[in-house]
Amino acid sequence: MSLPQNNNPSEEQRKREAEAEAMRQKVLTVLLDASARQRLANVRMVKPELANAVENYLVNAASSGRLNRALSDDELKQILLSIQSPKKDFKINRI
Repeated sequence: MSLPQNNNPSEEQRKREAEAEAMRQKVLTVLLDASARQRLANVRMVKPELANAVENYLVNAASSGRLNRALSDDELKQILLSIQSPKKDFKINRI
């Protein structure tokens, strides 16, 4: 008689998600130099959705072969500016 497995789908799914996140962090470690990683961590504290968008962009760029070296802090700033939605500019006309 064999014992039933205690792994329900949610546990396996959590394991897969944890492995995917670990792989993602490993890729980001290779793609960003130390100052860029620190900037991304700071952005994550303030705007987690922007940090996720940047990470997705970087991982996709690396997997498609468009990115094959570590990015500096200045290059990450440019990516952040390009991904971040433009702020609305209000102009007040006084009569």
